[in-house]
Amino acid sequence: MFKMNEYNKDIGNRIKELRELSDISMQDMAEELNVDMKTYTQSETGEVDIPASFIYEIANKFQVDLSSLLTGEESRMSIFDVTRANKGISVERRKEYNHENLCSKFIHKKAETFLVTVDPEKNPIPSLNSHPGQEFNYVLEGTVKIYIHNNEIILNEGDSIFFDSTHRHAMVALNDKPAKFLAVLM
Repeated sequence: MFKMNEYNKDIGNRIKELRELSDISMQDMAEELNVDMKTYTQSETGEVDIPASFIYEIANKFQVDLSSLLTGEESRMSIFDVTRANKGISVERRKEYNHENLCSKFIHKKAETFLVTVDPEKNPIPSLNSHPGQEFNYVLEGTVKIYIHNNEIILNEGDSIFFDSTHRHAMVALNDKPAKFLAVLM
């Protein structure tokens, strides 16, 4: 598993390199990502954990695979990509979320797939994020509450939701137990 305190700087350096190669200022990137300059600078220098939605948005902007930003390696598979159980690229973006990329080696993907494990939230109001595109979540284990666009939706095992991910959203595990869901970002 990639722990962000070890890899933030590497990811930040990859983002910086893409930005500089594209001749885009830090200020322009911050504005485009709708974050303040301090937050963007701290992300690019690896001083803070970078939200998965932020990395996803940058990957889309520069038309690179998300896994390239996470690992520094290029995707190469063009016919299929098998990910064995518990062998996906695992990224702990924040303490309460773990994203395991289930398709990191397939080139030119039209979607990103993750197995997301959410620990029970101690804070009753979770941090909301947004990113371009759409998202599909299917609950595999446990119960989650999804906050999206002024709504709170409870999903149990076997339930699913499809939504416009440009609206700020977050997921919280309920009943003091971790929850797992399949997330597909398009």
